[in-house]
Amino acid sequence: MLRCSRSITLEQPELFKQQLLQWAQYARELVFMDSNNYPHLYAEYDCLLALEAFTVLKTDDSGAFESLHQYQIRSKDWLFGYLSYDLKNDLEELTSQNYDGLGFPELYFFQPKKLFLLKGNVLELHYLNLCDDEMDDDLSAIFKTKLCSSEVPSVSLTIESRISRDTYLERTAEMLAHIHRGDIYEANFCQEFYAESAEIDPLQVYLKLNQISEPPFATFLKLDTHYLMSASPERYLKKLGTIVISQPIKGTAPRHADVHQDEAAKRDLEQNPKERSENIMIVDLVRNDLSRTATKGSVTVEELCGIYSFKQVHQMISTITSEVAPETSPVAILQTTFPMGSMTGAPKISAMQLIEKFEETKRGLYSGTVGYFTPEGDFDFNVVIRSVLYNAERNYLSFSVGSAITAEAIPEREYEECLLKAKAIFEILKAF
Repeated sequence: MLRCSRSITLEQPELFKQQLLQWAQYARELVFMDSNNYPHLYAEYDCLLALEAFTVLKTDDSGAFESLHQYQIRSKDWLFGYLSYDLKNDLEELTSQNYDGLGFPELYFFQPKKLFLLKGNVLELHYLNLCDDEMDDDLSAIFKTKLCSSEVPSVSLTIESRISRDTYLERTAEMLAHIHRGDIYEANFCQEFYAESAEIDPLQVYLKLNQISEPPFATFLKLDTHYLMSASPERYLKKLGTIVISQPIKGTAPRHADVHQDEAAKRDLEQNPKERSENIMIVDLVRNDLSRTATKGSVTVEELCGIYSFKQVHQMISTITSEVAPETSPVAILQTTFPMGSMTGAPKISAMQLIEKFEETKRGLYSGTVGYFTPEGDFDFNVVIRSVLYNAERNYLSFSVGSAITAEAIPEREYEECLLKAKAIFEILKAF
């Protein structure tokens, strides 16, 4: 399917970006991804918007990765969408029986009719030929769009926890017993916070969440009545030519208003043996996953335990790269590394089995990934964390947080880390 392309230079790219997202709300399907100008390794675009599905792949069935492989080969076009965490069941002998209040399809990708790519002040538009006559009118409408307030209107919203604090502490202790027995080395244990009968404006929630976090992998996704509002700081996997890049996050410390206290928190994180061991375990897991498609000897740790600062937290991030043969299927690279190690544990399968046992909620899109394929077979996918999920038909709102449980874990501190990671979301929703 051929596309008509055009490039224009913008006088106010930041303003245009806001107008673009607000204008796009009419669409039944849209994915908006924003780097917030974060000086991140391997950043390619400042902002992307894909909207209006021409074709769709949506499935809960076994063989989902094979279906995606065939879809990507047939289309040879831009594809946007997500992989939910529970596609693990398509890869291993695993099941997901926990409660699911959101009801998102397990895999959803679409071929957009309209695509906007922003880098610096240069905007690229890529429209399918069947709608390229709408380009001028769309641009005119975007430039005329008046911005709504990012203030979240106050409504009645009661947030509940799926796992009580006492239960969380008990189950963390049980998980530690498995670690001490040698069943696993590390597992990412998550808990859900939720609200029923929740009536929200998803765009307003996203704008406020992004405003107070400004992460490099922010995402607003709308697929009919399903919404994701994400302030993710983490890249799962990127393919650029024959190079594959993974950047797992493990290790978190709070920010402080006092400069000296803030710098001390960074140093403490960098030197913390527990946080470093968490990160290094996942680096080893990622190296092993990447080696399944890599050319011999090409898996490299580019950066180990680097410290990066965001508005809400400091994070410990490592960068691992590999090289693949030119004929390697993009979907095969995803299939052999999914779900990402930072959201599972080590060994991965044993960790996922325990996660299913101790958690109460089916993760769904949380700790899955949102991203895109290019026509050339490159891709870029985030990790869905620091995110609000919403089913507008059921009026069900959900956000989950987790931490890595290792032999050195102290249950009370792990619980506090979960609340730290959820801080930005609680700040936004407290007005409800």
